[in-house]
Amino acid sequence: MIRFFKKNPFWLVAFAAIAIAAIYWGIVATDRYVSRAHVVLQSPEINPASLNVSSLLSGTSGSGDLLLLKDHLESVHMLKTLDKKLDLREHFSSPDIDWVARLDGTDVPIETFYDYMQGRIKITFDDYSSLLKIEVQAYTPEMAQNMTQALLDEGEKHMNLMGQRLAQEQVEFIDQQAKELEKRLFAARDTILEYQNEYGLVAPTQTVEAIFTTVSRLQAELALLEARIKSELSYQSEGAAEIKRLRNEAKALEQQIEIERSKLAREDGESLNRVSAEYETLEMRAKFALELYSNALTALETTRVEASRKLKQISVLEYPTLAEFPTKPERLYNITVFLIMAIVIAGIVHLIVSVVRDHRD
Repeated sequence: MIRFFKKNPFWLVAFAAIAIAAIYWGIVATDRYVSRAHVVLQSPEINPASLNVSSLLSGTSGSGDLLLLKDHLESVHMLKTLDKKLDLREHFSSPDIDWVARLDGTDVPIETFYDYMQGRIKITFDDYSSLLKIEVQAYTPEMAQNMTQALLDEGEKHMNLMGQRLAQEQVEFIDQQAKELEKRLFAARDTILEYQNEYGLVAPTQTVEAIFTTVSRLQAELALLEARIKSELSYQSEGAAEIKRLRNEAKALEQQIEIERSKLAREDGESLNRVSAEYETLEMRAKFALELYSNALTALETTRVEASRKLKQISVLEYPTLAEFPTKPERLYNITVFLIMAIVIAGIVHLIVSVVRDHRD
């Protein structure tokens, strides 16, 4: 056996490495506790028909929101927040932890600290069930659970701040639009007042309708009068006094009808039909401006409510667990894998050395 190891020292190295790995993972490695949580994101709605500022995130709705949350939870900013809140550096650099798994110190650069924590915080997105799985390892069960809960709290806070910031920008934009529409409404109102004062008419459309009614009534009276004249001529001459009187009345009615008609349409362009048409156009513009302004005020109030409420809520399917016994490191698994890999590598080296020796012989 000694001769074999002298001839093939790499096997000695392999068995020594296996022994060291077995001692480390079997005895030396410090126990780690795991806390898990499963979460989804929800957007509570106030009124689906109203302006919903959550739709500002429509490009990242559903799974996209969870991916945004995952990215934030894995960010350096989140790690700094957790460190400030839970003093992670002090926990993971404790002298009670074995030197292999221990953080080098509380003053290590953030890049080193971040790389180290990548092995302690694992966040995966389950595309099939559309949920986020959080797994945190620490050297006490309470710390693992606190870290998981802090991740949930800070993640929800971040998503709401992001949505509320977008909502606040929307509030400012709509508020500016409402002010512009208010100016537009007041300008349209002033234009109508000036037009009414210029022509001395409060409601030109109603005035035109009244003239039409008057003309129709006068035409009806004229028709009755002409019928009476024809009836009188059946037994009186054209020169009779009654016939002359009736014809004078008919002529007066005809003149009055022409006067009333001239108010509606004139060649000089100052007719009531033109005034009425222009007034209707101004009135339509004012109504449109009022409708736009009313919609803007409604949208503004709705957006203000959206900006102040919780836009994103983390619904916890599995609350942060408190471990009752350590599950990391996986001692037997690690030893077995290392044993197999060491034997395979030593076998490959042995084969290469054997081939080289055969060629030399």
